[in-house]
Parts: sequence; structure tokens; C-alpha cells
Amino acid sequence: MTNDKSNEWLEIGKIVAPQGLSGEVRVYPESDFPERFEVPGKRWLLRPGETKPQPIELLAGRYINGKNLYVLKLAGVQNCDQAEALRGCKLMVPASDRPQLGEDEYHVIDLIGLEVFMQTSGELVGTVVDIIPAGNDLLEVEFHPSFVHDKGQMTKDKKQKTVLIPFVKAIAPVVDLQAGRIEITPPPGLLEINN
Repeated sequence: MTNDKSNEWLEIGKIVAPQGLSGEVRVYPESDFPERFEVPGKRWLLRPGETKPQPIELLAGRYINGKNLYVLKLAGVQNCDQAEALRGCKLMVPASDRPQLGEDEYHVIDLIGLEVFMQTSGELVGTVVDIIPAGNDLLEVEFHPSFVHDKGQMTKDKKQKTVLIPFVKAIAPVVDLQAGRIEITPPPGLLEINN
């Protein structure tokens, strides 16, 4: 499922609300790199329903402790109404603007869509559908139908079940972006579905 847009742009955050009356906006970050929100310069704004982001200038930004939010001042946004109009917009950067990562660091966009396998048996568990930021990031994995069925836990409703797996070395020791796979060694009970 590849479309050109996802290859050209990286989402770094989403505007969730105005902050105060002077046109600042609250942003929920989708990036682990604070400089994306704190260092002034050009960013791109993707409005809901549009496919092409528009350039916008970041003037200043600060992190709000305990809320996992940044407050940003964007050029041309002078008041609360203008800030409110940006609610739901995504902040983007070109995909070529990726910071260099250290060992065992990954871009969220690279993890979504990877297949997850049991390291011991090689059995396909499912596919990563989302990353939930927490103390340790959580991989949201949608179970593969055969995995759920094999465990005798297929539920009557047709809703595909997902599980949250802590993205830590002990539980996900192998991440192979080239092969498009993650191997996990979950502790007992982690993959059980709550019906």
C-alpha cells in the first residue's frame, strides 16, 4: 500500500487546539525530535482533505511538561480564531529531512506495516498498524486471522483484534526494515485477547 505522498512527506505532529488568544497552537507530536518544534524555520501544513502541504514558518515553540504537547507560534497566525481554523491540520516535513538515527532507533513511519513474527516458532502474529507513544513506545499489532484462529480465540464479531506490544529490546529483539519484519519474544499472556 504505497502512495507517493507518504514517501515524500513525514508527519511530525497534529494541531489539536488553539493556545491562549495570541494565535499560538497546541501540537501533539508524532516525532521524537524536539528540534522539529523548537527550532524556527520552514515547516509544511497539511489541511484535512488536502493532499499537498503548504509551507508555513515556525517562529517559536516550547514543550509543555506532563502533557506531551508543544505550543507553537506560526507566522501569519495572529489570534485565537486563526489558530482555531488550523485545528486538525498536520505538520509535515520533507521525507528527505530525516534526522540521523542512532543504533536501535527507528522512524515511526518505517515501523507501520511491518509484519510481526514469533521469534521462536516463526509464526506470523500480525501487522504493525500504529505506534502509541508512552514511556516505552507501544506497537499496535493487528492480529493475522490465522494466528487468532489457531489460538482458538476467534471471536464472534468480525472486528479484527489488535494487541499492544511494548517496543523494547527484550520483547522485540529483531527489527529488520529491509525484510519488513519484527521478531518478538513476548512474555506469557501478552498476546491473549480480552474478549
